[in-house]
Amino acid sequence: MGASFSRHLARYWSRHERRLLLVGLDAAGKTTILYHLRLGKTIASIPTVGFNVETIRYDRYKLHIW
Repeated sequence: MGASFSRHLARYWSRHERRLLLVGLDAAGKTTILYHLRLGKTIASIPTVGFNVETIRYDRYKLHIW
């Protein structure tokens, strides 16, 4: 049973695709961090209404960030 769990866990961590949930307080810089990762530079942004969903290629990973 333990070996089966280890195989599933190893398969999950070996994938090159990750899903991230970015949470924080109001005006904490979540959108700024998201767009800095996506564009490579810091941008000025207005307060976000709702939520952002972005897919970013970072190193060898494909990140889906909400």
